[in-house]
Amino acid sequence: MTFKTDTGELTFEQVLLVFNALPVDLSFVDENDKLRYFTRPKDRIFPRSPAAIGRDVRNCHPAESVHVVEEIIEEFRSGRKDKATFWINLKGRLILIQYFALRDSSGEYKGVLEVSQDITDIKVLEGERRLLQWE
Repeated sequence: MTFKTDTGELTFEQVLLVFNALPVDLSFVDENDKLRYFTRPKDRIFPRSPAAIGRDVRNCHPAESVHVVEEIIEEFRSGRKDKATFWINLKGRLILIQYFALRDSSGEYKGVLEVSQDITDIKVLEGERRLLQWE
Protein backbone atom coordinates (compact mmCIF):
# COMPACT_ATOMS: atom_id res chain seq x y z
CA MET A 1 0.00 0.00 0.00
CA THR A 2 1.36 3.43 -0.97
CA PHE A 3 0.48 6.85 0.38
CA LYS A 4 0.95 9.25 -2.52
CA THR A 5 0.74 13.06 -2.42
CA ASP A 6 2.03 15.94 -4.52
CA THR A 7 5.10 16.13 -2.23
CA GLY A 8 6.09 12.47 -2.34
CA GLU A 9 5.20 8.85 -1.87
CA LEU A 10 5.59 6.59 1.16
CA THR A 11 4.67 3.02 1.95
CA PHE A 12 2.39 2.38 4.90
CA GLU A 13 5.39 1.06 6.86
CA GLN A 14 7.37 4.24 6.10
CA VAL A 15 4.46 6.43 7.26
CA LEU A 16 4.41 4.59 10.59
CA LEU A 17 8.20 4.79 10.93
CA VAL A 18 8.13 8.56 10.29
CA PHE A 19 5.24 9.28 12.69
CA ASN A 20 6.70 7.13 15.47
CA ALA A 21 10.18 8.67 15.07
CA LEU A 22 8.89 12.18 15.74
CA PRO A 23 9.83 13.38 19.25
CA VAL A 24 6.19 14.14 20.03
CA ASP A 25 3.01 12.30 21.01
CA LEU A 26 0.36 12.69 18.30
CA SER A 27 -3.32 11.88 18.80
CA PHE A 28 -6.04 12.40 16.20
CA VAL A 29 -9.67 12.92 17.23
CA ASP A 30 -12.20 12.98 14.39
CA GLU A 31 -15.14 15.34 13.82
CA ASN A 32 -17.35 13.02 15.91
CA ASP A 33 -15.05 13.44 18.94
CA LYS A 34 -13.69 9.88 18.67
CA LEU A 35 -10.03 9.02 19.16
CA ARG A 36 -8.98 7.51 15.82
CA TYR A 37 -5.19 7.34 15.95
CA PHE A 38 -2.17 7.90 18.15
CA THR A 39 1.55 7.48 17.64
CA ARG A 40 3.86 5.29 19.66
CA PRO A 41 7.13 7.18 20.00
CA LYS A 42 9.88 5.53 22.03
CA ASP A 43 9.32 7.81 25.04
CA ARG A 44 5.58 8.50 24.90
CA ILE A 45 4.67 11.12 27.52
CA PHE A 46 1.02 10.17 28.00
CA PRO A 47 0.59 6.39 27.66
CA ARG A 48 -2.37 5.21 25.58
CA SER A 49 -3.76 1.75 25.02
CA PRO A 50 -5.09 0.59 21.64
CA ALA A 51 -8.34 -0.05 23.56
CA ALA A 52 -8.84 3.75 23.55
CA ILE A 53 -9.32 3.81 19.77
CA GLY A 54 -12.94 4.68 18.99
CA ARG A 55 -13.57 6.13 22.44
CA ASP A 56 -15.08 9.54 22.94
CA VAL A 57 -12.22 11.96 23.60
CA ARG A 58 -13.84 12.99 26.87
CA ASN A 59 -13.08 9.49 28.16
CA CYS A 60 -9.39 9.83 27.28
CA HIS A 61 -8.62 12.74 29.63
CA PRO A 62 -8.71 13.16 33.42
CA ALA A 63 -12.14 14.22 34.72
CA GLU A 64 -10.77 17.56 35.96
CA SER A 65 -9.76 18.58 32.42
CA VAL A 66 -12.80 17.38 30.43
CA HIS A 67 -14.41 20.84 30.52
CA VAL A 68 -11.29 22.26 28.83
CA VAL A 69 -11.37 19.54 26.15
CA GLU A 70 -15.04 20.36 25.50
CA GLU A 71 -14.29 24.08 25.20
CA ILE A 72 -11.46 23.45 22.74
CA ILE A 73 -13.66 21.25 20.56
CA GLU A 74 -16.51 23.78 20.66
CA GLU A 75 -14.22 26.66 19.66
CA PHE A 76 -12.58 24.61 16.88
CA ARG A 77 -15.88 23.28 15.54
CA SER A 78 -17.37 26.80 15.45
CA GLY A 79 -14.34 28.13 13.57
CA ARG A 80 -13.58 30.74 16.23
CA LYS A 81 -10.22 29.18 17.12
CA ASP A 82 -7.65 26.97 15.38
CA LYS A 83 -5.03 26.35 18.06
CA ALA A 84 -4.82 25.94 21.84
CA THR A 85 -1.51 25.78 23.73
CA PHE A 86 -0.72 24.67 27.29
CA TRP A 87 2.38 23.66 29.19
CA ILE A 88 2.63 21.69 32.40
CA ASN A 89 5.29 20.35 34.75
CA LEU A 90 5.17 16.57 34.89
CA LYS A 91 7.65 14.50 36.86
CA GLY A 92 10.26 17.26 36.71
CA ARG A 93 9.84 17.77 32.94
CA LEU A 94 8.25 20.68 31.06
CA ILE A 95 5.58 19.38 28.68
CA LEU A 96 4.15 21.47 25.83
CA ILE A 97 0.64 20.41 24.78
CA GLN A 98 -0.89 21.87 21.62
CA TYR A 99 -4.22 21.24 19.96
CA PHE A 100 -4.76 22.07 16.28
CA ALA A 101 -8.09 22.23 14.48
CA LEU A 102 -8.10 20.13 11.33
CA ARG A 103 -10.16 21.41 8.42
CA ASP A 104 -10.67 20.17 4.88
CA SER A 105 -10.05 22.31 1.78
CA SER A 106 -13.48 23.95 2.15
CA GLY A 107 -12.82 24.86 5.79
CA GLU A 108 -15.11 22.22 7.26
CA TYR A 109 -14.07 20.97 10.71
CA LYS A 110 -12.64 17.44 10.53
CA GLY A 111 -11.18 16.98 14.00
CA VAL A 112 -8.33 17.78 16.33
CA LEU A 113 -4.65 16.93 16.33
CA GLU A 114 -3.16 16.84 19.83
CA VAL A 115 0.63 17.22 19.97
CA SER A 116 2.53 16.79 23.25
CA GLN A 117 6.27 17.33 23.52
CA ASP A 118 8.82 17.26 26.32
CA ILE A 119 10.55 20.63 25.85
CA THR A 120 12.71 20.53 28.97
CA ASP A 121 15.98 20.12 27.03
CA ILE A 122 14.90 22.54 24.28
CA LYS A 123 14.12 25.30 26.77
CA VAL A 124 17.69 25.43 28.10
CA LEU A 125 19.39 25.76 24.71
CA GLU A 126 21.52 28.87 24.22
CA GLY A 127 23.67 30.18 21.40
CA GLU A 128 24.26 27.85 18.47
CA ARG A 129 25.65 24.41 17.75
CA ARG A 130 26.66 24.40 14.11
CA LEU A 131 28.86 21.32 14.10
CA LEU A 132 27.90 17.72 14.65
CA GLN A 133 28.45 16.71 18.25
CA TRP A 134 27.27 13.30 19.43
CA GLU A 135 25.78 13.24 22.89
